Amino acid sequence: MRAERVIVAMSGGVDSAVAALLLRQAGYEVHGLFMSNWQEDDVHCCTAQDHQDARAVAAELGIVLHTVNFAEEYRAQVFAHFLAEYRAGRTPNPDVLCNREIKFGLCLEYALRLGASCFATGHYARRGEAADGIALYQARDRAKDQSYFLHAVERARFARVLFPLGDWHKNQVRERARSAGLPVHAKPDSTGICFIGERPFGVFLGQYLAPSPGPIEGLDGRRLGQHRGLPFYTLGQRSGLEIGGTRGVAAGAWYVYAKLPARNALIVVQQHDQWRLQSRRVRIGAINWLCAPRTGTFTALVKLRYRQEAQPATVHASASGGAQLEFEHGQRAATPGQYAVLYEGERCLGGAVIEQAEPLPDHAAEVTCSERRADTASADARADAHARAAAETVDAIASQL
Repeated sequence: MRAERVIVAMSGGVDSAVAALLLRQAGYEVHGLFMSNWQEDDVHCCTAQDHQDARAVAAELGIVLHTVNFAEEYRAQVFAHFLAEYRAGRTPNPDVLCNREIKFGLCLEYALRLGASCFATGHYARRGEAADGIALYQARDRAKDQSYFLHAVERARFARVLFPLGDWHKNQVRERARSAGLPVHAKPDSTGICFIGERPFGVFLGQYLAPSPGPIEGLDGRRLGQHRGLPFYTLGQRSGLEIGGTRGVAAGAWYVYAKLPARNALIVVQQHDQWRLQSRRVRIGAINWLCAPRTGTFTALVKLRYRQEAQPATVHASASGGAQLEFEHGQRAATPGQYAVLYEGERCLGGAVIEQAEPLPDHAAEVTCSERRADTASADARADAHARAAAETVDAIASQL
């Protein structure tokens, strides 16, 4: 009886190499598929080296390696959206869209055309069966879990997907690669957005978005500096603001609080005003459900960014397909364009794009400021004046959210 064919997406890294090894040892007819999504002739593009590494692994395992180029589709379906979101002042995550449109879209379909019954990847996640059908679960190695990046994939696609590393820890994967003599066993993990590589993000973005300088302002309306363009900044950002000493303003770090596209202004706050970056209510767009769609109000654990611990929240699902998330605790810098991903225990329920975050009410300022009662009377008077100006600025910001 002929073995079932499985095609493994091979990136040239250790994870996909071990995924192919495990499937071959399990008795499958394994083929590799190297996918090229970005082509650029500069020192930051590592596609050629990754391809060579994938070929070396395939040769060591004695498997066929197919190659496909989706660079044109990637630019149209992922990169164009990436740029459009930045132009709109939002902060997208292209890896989520790449998984949905390219890896588990075009690439999976290509693998099936090559005669595969299943498509496998080196993602750290688990696929299983629940009472309501196919389910996506977090990996055993929570430090490497990638379910966050898989939440937007169409649920039905997982019926043809295998995640061989779901029950493995990273150190076990490297050891298995080393013991099997795979040439990539010590290759460093790739980091950051795939098409940017190791270059500075601002430098890369500047190749596609023209500078549009504008004022950097404090909450009191005081001009503190000049930004190079709103797309080059994200909420909560501290580095790269280049705000020097300003007369009458205490020394200290500054953080991006808001973007006001209507007048091309970047609003910043200092440490004592960081409470303004906190939100307890976050509105999200249409949810891609990886379970039977939920309605009404229910509780879940939610991640607003990949590295964040999942936070308890009440989800108010709307008839439009979106939802309002109400968190037990304030969430820092919930950023439009990023993703909110919902969990129930280890199961990923799905997720959606963050559309809007509601700032904490003003009484939160009283709690924060209570720790600074020892100010002098003159400083208090100055703070009161700034607070009145800040309230006006915050109202203006809220009206644009």
